[in-house]
Amino acid sequence: MHRTARVALRVTPAQRRRCFGLLRSAGDVWACVLEVNAWRRRRRDAPLAGYQDLYRELSASGPGTFAELDSTGARSVLRRFSDAWFAAAKRRKAGDLSARFPRRRRGLMPVRWYHGTFTLDGRRVRIPTAKRTPALWVRLAREVPYPVEQVRSITLLCEGGRLFLDVTAEVPVAVYPSGEGPDPGRVAGVDVGIIHPYAVAGPGGEALLVSGRAIRAEHRMHLADTKARRRAVARRAPKPGQRGSRRWRQYRARARRVEGRHRRRVQQAQHEAARTVVAWAVDQRVGVLHVGDPRGVLDVSAGRRHNLRLRQWQIGRLLQILTDKATLAGITVHLVDERGTSSTCPTCRRRVPKPRGRTLTCPHCQFSGHRDLVAAASIATRTPGGGSTTPTAVTLPEVVTHRRAGWHLPGTGRSRRDPRRPPGGVRVQMAGCGPPHQPVGSRSPIRRGSTTTHRKPGER
Repeated sequence: MHRTARVALRVTPAQRRRCFGLLRSAGDVWACVLEVNAWRRRRRDAPLAGYQDLYRELSASGPGTFAELDSTGARSVLRRFSDAWFAAAKRRKAGDLSARFPRRRRGLMPVRWYHGTFTLDGRRVRIPTAKRTPALWVRLAREVPYPVEQVRSITLLCEGGRLFLDVTAEVPVAVYPSGEGPDPGRVAGVDVGIIHPYAVAGPGGEALLVSGRAIRAEHRMHLADTKARRRAVARRAPKPGQRGSRRWRQYRARARRVEGRHRRRVQQAQHEAARTVVAWAVDQRVGVLHVGDPRGVLDVSAGRRHNLRLRQWQIGRLLQILTDKATLAGITVHLVDERGTSSTCPTCRRRVPKPRGRTLTCPHCQFSGHRDLVAAASIATRTPGGGSTTPTAVTLPEVVTHRRAGWHLPGTGRSRRDPRRPPGGVRVQMAGCGPPHQPVGSRSPIRRGSTTTHRKPGER
């Protein structure tokens, strides 16, 4: 299985100019492909979408057309265009008319080089360039987390004005001693949510709750900062078609850096949450994860504010990260229908009104339990493609473990001021730092390795 690690680059001003020159040349290749297909579309000819046809057109341009970009890097751009075109064609053939073919120009395009074309020596990487150009050696900000013999490709890209290198390696699936690996007979259910990215109910009365309040607070604080920043510069913004000043360009560069930092923070927290779930499943010897697929709610319009929450939820990314890490650990993941699991009583199987908090209480049989864990326990009994019925009795967990995703986020106000903090120096506890609503009777660590019980602000 292939895994990718993103490593920042430490470059000199000259190296930075050359790296951005490669990205701009890759953007020129992308623009040339779009222009050729536009000409063919006006002449009512068949589009050039196949990789071989595109490469034939590129070869006709001759060497040196795209500055220092070599043929391997240019071919990676052609491969990206071909994959995007055929993916859109497949979706449109399946009836998804919202899929669009690639027709948007890009100033900077990621460039990929495959095994045998680059050199990786510790923290130094030689990026291939065109013939008769000086060698381009750059330094990495940290060690590559994979052995050199497992690295299969590198990708140069820019995010938020910073240069990164995506290192892709072929990593073997984990091997366990006899009797200690995941057991295919042990199944756990996973409920994906916003407040709790993952709620897991496993066999033997064990459960796991991963708090994502720090991620939600990061989204809210970033949105508040962005609104305030835009209001402050609204009067100085250039009119449409007007060239911005140097101060405006500096502001836009700063905004891109802030956006990139926000994305990296959220992605790291999502990876931490998925890694926590997989580590817990390995400890419990869980061999199969039944994960509820909530992507159907994206098609339902629920208002401006709730639609924003759903888009910030990033359901597909959470499912993909969990699937990748579970597969690497030797655990099978199945997506099942999760409809009705959070609003159905597991005891009497009757519909329950949505609770105001995190505790589900049945008015018919007086059952009470954490609604995310109730949903996870119901999901564990469902089969892939088996509909929305629960064929077996649901066993609720007795021992619940709490973990928090996003230890690196500025939840304690160390690096970013909470816009909701009242004036006068009075501090309130920020979202993501406190206990989950309505704890389920287990201890929730504040720090790694700590067993301190959460208390509300003001309690002793």
